[in-house]
Formats: sequence, structure tokens, C-alpha cells
Amino acid sequence: MCPDCEDVARTVLMLGHLALYADGLGADQSFIEAVGPSLAASLPEPPPGTFPPGYNPADGPDHPGGS
Repeated sequence: MCPDCEDVARTVLMLGHLALYADGLGADQSFIEAVGPSLAASLPEPPPGTFPPGYNPADGPDHPGGS
């Protein structure tokens, strides 16, 4: 197993638990907004070859349906 795989798996698990918590009644939105991006930022970059050559995730609309 890769040296960081356990950390990545734990982070993905915590993101899943956070998503379940966010769907529950009385979820603290401030907590979700603070913790979610922090957890997501701790994930590593995708492995090479995941996206086609020249792919730039910043290209495209600012939001779905935008131009």
C-alpha cells in the first residue's frame, strides 16, 4: 500500500461522514463550511494521466449553466 493511502482513505471517509451530517436536521452550516474545504484541501493531487493533456480545470463556466 502506498505510504499516504491510509491518510487519503481516512480523509475520504471523513468527507463522507461530513456529507451525511450535512444532510441531517440541525446540521451546523458554519462547521460544514469550515471543515469541508479543509478536508478537501488535504487530499493529494490526482495521479498523472487522470485528465487529458492540456486539461485546465479553471477553463469553462464559473458555475453550471454559465457561459
